[in-house]
Amino acid sequence: MAKDVIKVDGEDVVVQEDTAKAYRGVNWMIVVLLSFVVIVAVLMAVFFLRASRDGNIETPAQIENTNSPAR
Repeated sequence: MAKDVIKVDGEDVVVQEDTAKAYRGVNWMIVVLLSFVVIVAVLMAVFFLRASRDGNIETPAQIENTNSPAR
């Protein structure tokens, strides 16, 4: 079996290659998920701040009713 070195708690540990790949995969998954959460939070903050800037927050149904022709 091929061996690989990973760093755990500041120490180098020799493990099997598949274990090292799984370890790196979990680390990348955490980074990607945190990045996604941060991006979504920033986008939500921007949209909420832009929507509340005029002091009148309308729901999509209210906007649709104001844009539709009178019956």
